[in-house]
Amino acid sequence: MFETSRDFLNIALGMSIIVLFGFISWAVYYLVQILRQVFKIFKETRDRITKLDELIKVFKDKIEHSTSHIVLIAEGMKKLVEVIKERTIKKDDEEDKK
Repeated sequence: MFETSRDFLNIALGMSIIVLFGFISWAVYYLVQILRQVFKIFKETRDRITKLDELIKVFKDKIEHSTSHIVLIAEGMKKLVEVIKERTIKKDDEEDKK
């Protein structure tokens, strides 16, 4: 089987190359798995940021709509106060006449 030391060297080199190839394959596999997890994390983060952006947009829209309603309510309250003020002035005038 081993006639010369060169035969032994060739078999050792062949075994070393096989072991090295196995190690490189194992390292590449784990590198791919790590990259896969990183891409999943980026996707989940992107989805969460999108959801947060949509939530902020909805919140902003609700605030904008409520502020327009608040302005209308404030104007209505102002007119109501004026009407009540006029009525109290009329009642005071009627009481003064009596």
